[in-house]
Amino acid sequence: MRVCYFGTYRAEYTRNKIMIEGLRRNGVEVIECHETLWHGIEDRVQAASGGWAHPQFWWRVLRTYAHLLWKYFHIPDYDVMVLGYPCQMDVFLARVLTWLKRRPLVGDAFMSIYLVAVERELVKNHRLTGQLIYRIEKLALRLLDRIIVMSDDYITWFQDTYGFSTDRFRLVLTGADERVYHPIAVDSDPAYFTVMFYGTFIYTHGVLTIIEAARQLQDYADIRFVLIGSGPLKERAVSLVAQYALNNVEFVSWMEPHELPTRIAAADICLGTFGVTPQAQITIQNKIYEALAMAKPLLTGGGLTVRRYLTHSEHVYFCKMDDPQSLAEAILHLRAAPALRQQLAAEGYKLFVAQFSIEMLGRCFRQHLMEMTSA
Repeated sequence: MRVCYFGTYRAEYTRNKIMIEGLRRNGVEVIECHETLWHGIEDRVQAASGGWAHPQFWWRVLRTYAHLLWKYFHIPDYDVMVLGYPCQMDVFLARVLTWLKRRPLVGDAFMSIYLVAVERELVKNHRLTGQLIYRIEKLALRLLDRIIVMSDDYITWFQDTYGFSTDRFRLVLTGADERVYHPIAVDSDPAYFTVMFYGTFIYTHGVLTIIEAARQLQDYADIRFVLIGSGPLKERAVSLVAQYALNNVEFVSWMEPHELPTRIAAADICLGTFGVTPQAQITIQNKIYEALAMAKPLLTGGGLTVRRYLTHSEHVYFCKMDDPQSLAEAILHLRAAPALRQQLAAEGYKLFVAQFSIEMLGRCFRQHLMEMTSA
């Protein structure tokens, strides 16, 4: 089977790299027909905050799709076209191209761009943009022959929000790129019990809950929190640490994926997600899979989807969502239970290899595409 991976998808985003590599490991020929439209998170936020109305933005869009079309007409024939994440903007051109060739069109919706905009408060602050994103996403997904998402609960969300039939969706979990995230031996600092978070400082991740838990644990001289990343809530998080005069929290600027594993390996436990947003409930975030892939004990809030796939005290340790006291108590429990930490690390890694590796996810994705080509 030959697949055309088409669009302006984020080529360096973990989801797309895993999906493409997974197909290749399962014998699928993948031809990438890609052109870059977005230049990082801030670029997308600026466009969603009203930048889309400027002629310069639309000139960039036209130029990008012109280059993409030129590439498309120079690739060999294919059996199915797949749109990488985010696929919503690419659907309209891709639908025309696949109709002309009479080929099926599959989109990796992965996450809703509308829900992401809502949770970043872009819709609240820019209502017209929010309505536009909603309508674009609804129409774009309706034009796809098959929609790939990351969890069963996300399928339910799409169905409830847009009225789509569930038979149009197929599930491919997120996983982690084990070429980057895998067990490595790094000595941790014996003077500290290091609790590590990394990611985007947004409500879904519950960074402010982590700060409040650190406040409750400030009298434990050996417990140290390391928070790596950036995002809209970072300034508030830093302000809270200063307000509480906490000396047990260290902020580290955003690190590239290849720089993270050494820091992860040196931590005693890794933190997942603690927010109470819809995204926190219906997704398993990259950082959760990556901790499993690196055989690190993981502590996270017990959201709906994460409880569906992971077992408390076996693969992961759960605490209550958005509950600093529950998080603080869980940290103290794990700190006092090295055998439990070793068990979580070993069993979590075993589960990752069995269900969430690149090869396993690629096998699942390939089956969905074969279903389309044999229809």
